Amino acid sequence: MSRAGNVWDNSAMESVFSSLKTERTARKVYRTRDEARADDFDYIERFYNPRRRHSKPGDLSPTELEARAMLA
Repeated sequence: MSRAGNVWDNSAMESVFSSLKTERTARKVYRTRDEARADDFDYIERFYNPRRRHSKPGDLSPTELEARAMLA
């Protein structure tokens, strides 16, 4: 690992995977790997990226941030 702030710092991905594990996959049992992949994709693309609040833009979801930008 490199020092904090370098491009090799993986804390952002650690945060995503931690959220994925605790909010989605911890309580589920998947019959196939494809089912697990589809569920992971659904969580990331339909919840985590567009709706989940992110700390960088003032605790707004990307959807809320874009809506405010359109009003300004």
